[in-house]
Amino acid sequence: MNAVSETHLEELGKHAIRYVRTGQTIGLGTGRAASAFIRALGASGVAVRGVPTSKASDELGRSVGIEIGSLGDAGRLASDFDGADEVDPRLNLVKGYGGALVREKIVAASSQKFFVLVGEEKLVAKLGTRGSLPVEVVPFAVPLAFKKIAGLGLKPHVRPSNGGDYVTDNGNLILDCGVNNIHN
Repeated sequence: MNAVSETHLEELGKHAIRYVRTGQTIGLGTGRAASAFIRALGASGVAVRGVPTSKASDELGRSVGIEIGSLGDAGRLASDFDGADEVDPRLNLVKGYGGALVREKIVAASSQKFFVLVGEEKLVAKLGTRGSLPVEVVPFAVPLAFKKIAGLGLKPHVRPSNGGDYVTDNGNLILDCGVNNIHN
């Protein structure tokens, strides 16, 4: 990523702080935009408790002085701050290229408000522009998921990583499903 885009994300992270209040418990998303927010939140000195959507967000939050809690302890979250991977002009979006799909959805569903932080590089004319739709799957269900997803006309493959399969923080696999532009 170039310096201009990185600067844009840092400004985006700082801007989002205006929606955070001292004492709140909030969701801490995963990815570049969410990481920029977490760094800005740590630098701001606003005292909150964060519920991270990944091990990476947990580690980053702790490293910048954010108190980290669990979803079980937190109950309903005030808000959740996360990024997106593709956003179309109607504000439909695709998430999951970072591999934290299940946790991101659970934290978002546990939040009163959900803020999506979007860098300009994520804007697309049509969803599916990048040719992939990620799906997190329990390993036991991979054969069934392959069959069902292929039946929808998509082309699934297990996401590779370092000579093996990419494994999520939950121990699941990611099926990257080949798509053309998503019209509906």
